[in-house]
Amino acid sequence: MRLDVTDRVNLSEFAGWIGLAEVLAPEPLLFVNHKPSFRLGHEHERELQAVQAAKLIEEVLGDRSWHVVVAGDFDAPPESASIRFWSGLQSLQGTSVAYRDVWQWAHSHDPGHTFTPANPLVTNGNWPLEVGRRIDYLFVRCHGNGPTLRLAGCWQIFNQPVNGVWASDHFGLAMDVEEIR
Repeated sequence: MRLDVTDRVNLSEFAGWIGLAEVLAPEPLLFVNHKPSFRLGHEHERELQAVQAAKLIEEVLGDRSWHVVVAGDFDAPPESASIRFWSGLQSLQGTSVAYRDVWQWAHSHDPGHTFTPANPLVTNGNWPLEVGRRIDYLFVRCHGNGPTLRLAGCWQIFNQPVNGVWASDHFGLAMDVEEIR
């Protein structure tokens, strides 16, 4: 689904969309890939997109109490309004949600930069002056008193070249989660 919330969201850019998949594992899970606007000055659009995405998730879930994982390149650092919204630290447009930031949960003292000059694809590309920031996330939905899944581990992937080749200009994240029993 497109999230073209203002005229500044360019539909030809790889930004402003959300994809949802129902995963029928031992316990049903809704997996959401969220890709908001990437431009540095588009936090307003990312805020609107976050609210629209969160409302869509609730609409799709309806009365079902499934686990929800929201993942993606959010193009915003942890202190931004859109990430604070997903983390349950700030409401936007009269709406609030609560998702656990998995990297923060597992590595509270590590900034976990996923877009960093340590990766030459960053500084050799469109971002020659990039200093490094975490803009890629995994979130687990909270219900009541906390997340609906227990975190077993979280780590970066694609953070080293293979035979001199980098997979992306971003480092990815992976996690292991377990049901709470």
